[in-house]
Amino acid sequence: MKNQFHPLLEGAYEFHVHSAPSIFSRKQTDWQLVEDAKMAKMGGLVLKSHESSTVERAFLIKEKEPSIHVFGGIVLNQHVGGLNPYAVETALKMGGKVVWFPTLSAGQHQQYFKKKNTKLFNGNPLLSEKTVSIGDNGRLIDEVRDIFQLIKDYDAVLATGHLSLEEQHEIVRAAKEAGVEKIIIQHADMGISKIPLEDQKYFASQGCIIEKCFLACSSDFHDLTIEEMAKTIEIIGYESCILVTDYGQPHHEAPVHALNRFVEELLLHGVKEDQVIRMINENPRTLLGVDKNG
Repeated sequence: MKNQFHPLLEGAYEFHVHSAPSIFSRKQTDWQLVEDAKMAKMGGLVLKSHESSTVERAFLIKEKEPSIHVFGGIVLNQHVGGLNPYAVETALKMGGKVVWFPTLSAGQHQQYFKKKNTKLFNGNPLLSEKTVSIGDNGRLIDEVRDIFQLIKDYDAVLATGHLSLEEQHEIVRAAKEAGVEKIIIQHADMGISKIPLEDQKYFASQGCIIEKCFLACSSDFHDLTIEEMAKTIEIIGYESCILVTDYGQPHHEAPVHALNRFVEELLLHGVKEDQVIRMINENPRTLLGVDKNG
């Protein structure tokens, strides 16, 4: 049977994907997601959950499927105690690779979805009842600095979550001062916390990786077209970008199939194959500390 996936997916990493178990309905279980990734001959996956650590899940998957690198991390929402250094240290000590700052619990997220009538994030307990704030009276709280130190010590990745533009600038500045080297500006084009292109360029100039997210082009958001996405990559520089789907929602196609379509459509709009390889293979491996032969 002919492989249904584009050859560029071979060795690729999906750095932002959702699967079950979750308090949300998901398109696939972890195992179904992994089967698709294996069929596409991908290099690896990073599992994201808004409500719990995915590190333990990743460990068990790797025990059964050593042919594919599956990584986990922790999102600092109310569900894990918010900006909780103890939860962060536990996740990283057990092999976690990514620490996402608040998503559901971010004030920016809650303000955005209060105004929306979508299939995403409506109702309880999917929206946190309280906001997890990174600062107090204009100053980062001590727990944030403790978390920076843990991320640095474990050579992990800091991802900005659904923080506001102002908060993201504050986090990037302070994290870099603390010696954090790996920072992802999450779904920079998506309406939840849209980052103006000039700010994306600035973050890239500071060594951050900009997440180019297919979900921003989906029926849930319609924030930009694939053609416009390709243009942002050209302006920022593909060297500073990664391609992700952020898929896993039951009303969308399965994530690996979505990544395949994302790649094919970007190629149709002028993105070069070597640029795609950099964004879905080389940059993710660098962030995760996976060598070329690993």
